[in-house]
Amino acid sequence: MVLDLTGVTPLFDFFVITTGNSRRQMHAIAEEVDRILEADGSARRGLEGYDSSTWIVQDYGDVVLHVFTGEARSLYDLEHLWGDAVPVDWASALHSPQG
Repeated sequence: MVLDLTGVTPLFDFFVITTGNSRRQMHAIAEEVDRILEADGSARRGLEGYDSSTWIVQDYGDVVLHVFTGEARSLYDLEHLWGDAVPVDWASALHSPQG
């Protein structure tokens, strides 16, 4: 899920929230996002929870990636906590002629 937070807070523009089924999968997601964004010129500014088995947060300035286990995602419930944020239809954007 991607949340557009531009109308909610000046601290960041987007939260990307995803779920991994295992610690290995969570690390793979976080590392691949980091690899792609670094290649695109967006260096990671912060990393938390990498050694945890339940969550990883990577800060890229305007975009913050959250990788959770299913249980941790339910516990933190960022979608509800940031309920004023606008969900982004990222899947449609990928398939649009402009995407």
